[in-house]
Amino acid sequence: MDKLERVLPQEIEARSFAIISEELASRGIALEEAYAPIIKRVIHTTADFDYAENLAFSPGALEAAQKAWKEGANLVTDTQMAKAGISKKALESLGVKIYNYISDPDVAEMAKAAGTTRSAACMDKAASLDGPTVFVIGNAPTALIRICELVREGRLKPALVIAAPVGFVNVVQSKEQIQTLGVPYIVAKGRKGGSNVAAAIVNALLYLVYER
Repeated sequence: MDKLERVLPQEIEARSFAIISEELASRGIALEEAYAPIIKRVIHTTADFDYAENLAFSPGALEAAQKAWKEGANLVTDTQMAKAGISKKALESLGVKIYNYISDPDVAEMAKAAGTTRSAACMDKAASLDGPTVFVIGNAPTALIRICELVREGRLKPALVIAAPVGFVNVVQSKEQIQTLGVPYIVAKGRKGGSNVAAAIVNALLYLVYER
């Protein structure tokens, strides 16, 4: 049995990131410097080193995020869990407004009328927001598919799409679609993802401009 380390609470995150760096080096994985903070934070959240290779970034994705934060963007999540996992201090400091519509009565009515999911209907409601909007999808491929449809229809121009739905039905396909539409994206390729992954990506992007 390995001996327990004695680590002070304020040192745990730094030690965790040091371990991640050590393990990446031992696996012969060299991360591109610009993307390393995002990839390492996702690995820190999941303890899954597959994310060193399955996070895809569109050209200019990091710059798009930083521009959105500086402009006080809207941030729309598909789940309350993703919303809860995003740093409120960073959002408040940067003037970024966060929204989740999943429990709104009008969204339930929209979904029923359209014969779709509430997650998809949330994206229709979000399309009416003013200003740059970053979409954070960590659970529902139907939400990501609806974003793709709205972009094709010319009704939505996201500042950035963080696409990390998890599962088996239309998950891979929806992630592939968003990469073809010319909008900035960060995608967790394949079946893996989740609200915790989506929130970790957002936090990493916020921390690039927010001093904790």
